[in-house]
Amino acid sequence: STLFGQWIVNFINFNGDVARELASRFLALGESEGAAVPRMIGHRTMASTLALRGDLVEARAHYNEALALYRPAEHRRLMTRFGQDLRVTCLAFRSMALWLLGYPEAAIKDADCALMEARQIDHAATLMFTLNFPILVNTYCGNYHSANEHLKELVALAEEKGATFRKAEGVLRRGYILTLTGEATKAVEIVTSGIDLWRSAGSTIFTPEQEFMLAIAHADSGQFDHAWRCIGKAMAAMRATSERWCEAEAHRVAGEIALKSPQRDVAKAQDCFEHSLALARAQQARSWELRAATSLARLLRDQGKRQT
Repeated sequence: STLFGQWIVNFINFNGDVARELASRFLALGESEGAAVPRMIGHRTMASTLALRGDLVEARAHYNEALALYRPAEHRRLMTRFGQDLRVTCLAFRSMALWLLGYPEAAIKDADCALMEARQIDHAATLMFTLNFPILVNTYCGNYHSANEHLKELVALAEEKGATFRKAEGVLRRGYILTLTGEATKAVEIVTSGIDLWRSAGSTIFTPEQEFMLAIAHADSGQFDHAWRCIGKAMAAMRATSERWCEAEAHRVAGEIALKSPQRDVAKAQDCFEHSLALARAQQARSWELRAATSLARLLRDQGKRQT
């Protein structure tokens, strides 16, 4: 329990190197004891740490190992000790990894399965945790109506339970949907307030995503100095914490901002898109790879370089 608590602290305030070390210790402890529970939690902690670091293939393998060890009759009661049901947690986080790896249908299936089981368990903390993932996956898949429906439930439940952390999550996810559906001015306000609420709840995880989403909203509002400042914060956070799951997308967004800026910089945009593509390929993050390739192809087309 002490080791898990240390891991949670370093995960929520993401310190990728320390979180990975603690997960390794947990997994080694489980392997040495040969007991299912510490092995299962070791795989779960390692999987989530690796997923946020951008080691997506390994993360999925560890989620699979944890899920294979789970037995409802024996392990469901552990949710009161570890915050949420472990199977639901793994399914939910695996949905995110699957989307990044380029399997949107499998990602939605995992997210929906996790949500269905969370409802059956009827444990508020598990349900609030789980709701974030169908919101995340559907948002990145462009299924904004589905994302909004889940978002309404998350916000209502967080309000009912007085869960500031989950309320902040809901505010941020709402801001992202507004960002991606062209309501830039409102998005700037909502995402900014969500970041403030998130920090007040004591968390710094997901800072790179928060900052590149805010950068998009600022750029679409014509506030390019603010947009570049946010991109800088995203890059700095990734270097400092090793939270690199969205690194490719942050660079792609930087490229798009370079093209939208009054001082349009085509060379910088191309460098950003090419770097994004290389990062995505290195992580096998095919969803980011497709976005980067599309942005680069569009730029080359506009330059008349159709055969490049």
